[in-house]
Amino acid sequence: MLSLAIVRMGELGLAMALLSALIWAGLLALWGQFWRCNQRLEEKSAESGVRSAEFKKNIPTPDTFPTVCAIIPARNEADMLPKTLRSLLLQDYPGEFHMIVVDDQSTDGTGTIAQAIAQELNVSERLTVISAKPLPPGWTGKLWAMEQGVQQAQTYDPVPDYFLLTDADIEHDLANLHQLVTKAQHDDLDLVSLMVLLRCQSVWEKLLIPAFVFFFQKLYPFPWVNHPNRSTAAAAGGCILMQRQALAGIGGLQSLRQALIDDCSLAQQVKRQASKEVRQPDRLPSGTSGKIWLGLTQTTRSLRPYDTLATIWEMVARTAYTQLGYSPFLLMGTVFGMTLIYLVAPIALFIGVFTQNWTLSITGLLGWILMAIAYLPTVRLYNLSFLWAVCLPAIAFLYNLMTIDSAIRHWRGQGGAWKGRVYPTEAN
Repeated sequence: MLSLAIVRMGELGLAMALLSALIWAGLLALWGQFWRCNQRLEEKSAESGVRSAEFKKNIPTPDTFPTVCAIIPARNEADMLPKTLRSLLLQDYPGEFHMIVVDDQSTDGTGTIAQAIAQELNVSERLTVISAKPLPPGWTGKLWAMEQGVQQAQTYDPVPDYFLLTDADIEHDLANLHQLVTKAQHDDLDLVSLMVLLRCQSVWEKLLIPAFVFFFQKLYPFPWVNHPNRSTAAAAGGCILMQRQALAGIGGLQSLRQALIDDCSLAQQVKRQASKEVRQPDRLPSGTSGKIWLGLTQTTRSLRPYDTLATIWEMVARTAYTQLGYSPFLLMGTVFGMTLIYLVAPIALFIGVFTQNWTLSITGLLGWILMAIAYLPTVRLYNLSFLWAVCLPAIAFLYNLMTIDSAIRHWRGQGGAWKGRVYPTEAN
């Protein structure tokens, strides 16, 4: 009986290892080519200031450039602004460009430092600093700050054609705005967003940050996001160029005021306009298309440090359960799926070697190799050694624990904590 049980367990293990390998083969071949990291803006070197010939060839520069206003919510960002705000004030953009820093009840002199940076560069007329009003019920802090910035921008003459919604920790390549506007104009896009390069310097950042980008791409394959006939929609909140009319068409930021994952919620509402256009053309706001685009960049980057496991854990646990719609069933499915997809292969390999079940070990090795192949382009995006791609099972195990912790926090009423605020996570 014992030998029979061992045989059946071996057969079950082999079946799971084979299933895991087949899933990875399917992801590589059929899941929107998410892993290739090939959705990019043609980039202009910030150092040389020379636009690449490929960029000129593929995306013609507009004859006239629209007016843009950057909205920068900032809560205790005095340490970041000397680099990040400077990168915006020095943008190589031929059109009219203004910035609004919304000082969200900072205690470190954020607003004063922002004004001093503009004065130092002799561009004070391009920057407005406003103090955020107290947070009203039903809003998250970042969205409320952005809403006040948008309202301020709409008092300008002329009213901006686009809003650049960006975080205070983002250092923009000097050509970034030029490229975003050119992409939006050429492809008739309502929303253009970049997943900026996250900081990746400490050991924990190298281990976990590229995987965060990889999992995001797997959840929202960028080629599907960018396809107008697919419903998949996502954006990265650190850098979003948004057409003013399209924002008004979805009811403004007020329509997603309770969203903790505001960037993806915004993209979903914008892209939903395209499906409305098919059924009811008169519902699409004039001058908008309902089309969006999301890509990667290596030249615009976040300076936010995540030096320790604890800081990365907080970042993920804050919204992981929100992504699952606060569903216990989706949580169980996610934990099981992550275990099957990421952990079964190495477990099968080691058990197969230990028991000399070479079929099991080879199947596990195959799954692990496919997994590493899928992760390798993201590792290269961050200029890391290919050896980090082999660590994906251990990385996924940690993310599994973070997701479980996110659910526990929600059940305890501790979800949605950010910058000293804790938001109710029941509504999103």
